[in-house]
Parts: sequence; C-alpha cells; structure tokens
Amino acid sequence: MNEIKSASTYISNNSFQEERKDLAAAFRWAERSNLHEAVANHFSLAVNSEGTEFLMNPNMWHFSRIKASDLLLLDVNDKTVLTKDNPPDATAWGLHGAIHKLCPHARCIMHVHSVYATTLASLEDCILPPINQVAAMFFGRQVIDKNYGGLAFEDEGTRCANLLSNSKKHTFIMGNHGVLIFGKNVAETFNRLYYFERAAQTYINALQTGKKISILNDIIAEKTAEELDNEEHPNPAGTAFLREIKSILDQESSDYAD
Repeated sequence: MNEIKSASTYISNNSFQEERKDLAAAFRWAERSNLHEAVANHFSLAVNSEGTEFLMNPNMWHFSRIKASDLLLLDVNDKTVLTKDNPPDATAWGLHGAIHKLCPHARCIMHVHSVYATTLASLEDCILPPINQVAAMFFGRQVIDKNYGGLAFEDEGTRCANLLSNSKKHTFIMGNHGVLIFGKNVAETFNRLYYFERAAQTYINALQTGKKISILNDIIAEKTAEELDNEEHPNPAGTAFLREIKSILDQESSDYAD
C-alpha cells in the first residue's frame, strides 16, 4: 500500500475516508467519460476549514486506477512536500493549493483538458453562451482568463486565485489551456464538470452547422441557473449522480474505495 504524506508528517491513509471514496469515484467516472488526458490533470478536495489541507491525486497516475487510499494529503503552507518521496505534481500543487487557500468557497477543484471544454477555451470568444438548459447552468458563473503564460506554478496559482474571489462564479475557462471547475463538495463539482463538457460539446456542434445559433435571453438564462443552483435544495442532481456512480462501481466490484 502506498504511503500517504502531508507536507511534514506521514498521514494515515484511513483519514477522511468518505471524502477519499467520493474523489476516487469521480476520477474513475472522469476516465470513463473521456474527461481525462493521459496521466495529466488533477482533482483536489479541501479537508480543513481554511482550505490549506487538501486531498489530490498522485503525480502521473492514470485516473482509471486511482483508489481512495492513493490520494495524497497535502498542506499548501509547507512547500517541502515537493522535495519528499512521492511528491505531488508541482504545477498542480501550486494551482490547486493557492485556490484552496485564497478562495475558501472552492472546496473541491477539478481541472481537466477535456476535448470540448478545451476547444471552447481555444476560441477567441471562449465564453459558453446559454443556448439551452444545460448551458444556462453556467450563465454569469464563468470567469475567462486570456493570459496563458506557460505551466501554472505557485505564482500562477495565486494569480488565478485572485480571479476567482466571486463565490457565485464556479467555472474558470483557462484560455488556450482547459477548464477548472469548483464547488462545495465532490458531488457538486463533478456534476458541473460533466455538464460543462456536455454543454461545450453541444455548442461546438452547433457552431459547425454554420447556422444562426439561438441564445436564451439573460433573464431566462439567469432564472434557469438559479433554479439549477438552489441553495435551499443544494445540488440534488449532483448528489444523486455521484451516488449512482458509486453504486455502479460497487456493483462492478471496483477497487476505487480501497
């Protein structure tokens, strides 16, 4: 079994067991949904109130084989973790750590280079318009960054975090790069990630027809977004989606929860 390290001490890989299972299930389903890219991309989940301690996938592991016990428990305040055995990816530690620390509402972060989201991020106008109900989920909730400057180390993570201070906005379109989505927990964040890729695919397909695209007006788009993101009934669809993912994996005797 792999040793799980924090920045300064060995941490039992039995800690935060339910959180680990949720995150591991999301990795498995991201691979199954073709949201992954080889052994790149990262998901993370803050496990303390300050957001300074977080779970993240080990460096250069394929999403399809990540188990709950494999997840690294990291501390953003101790950079020495990068020089120890089994270190995290330095760019992911810098990007995710800075966002968790500076944006406490970003409890779970999922960053991918999925095909359609990255296609969208490669356009000059890379905002996703509300062309249907699914796309309306993201109306007024996107942040666009057109200042790609290479790999995202610690300084770049701080710059990105400063763009994400508005707690209403949860979808970060990284121009010429990919997409980063966050939420209160794994269920909410993975639900958003899955649907953003679906909405981006629909939009890219619509552009390819060459015909005029029908876009919802701002009032209806915002109404729909609020209805799908109701704080009084937080994320029932996302909670059910993750529950069903875990049920399917359990029925298949998957080792994701080990």
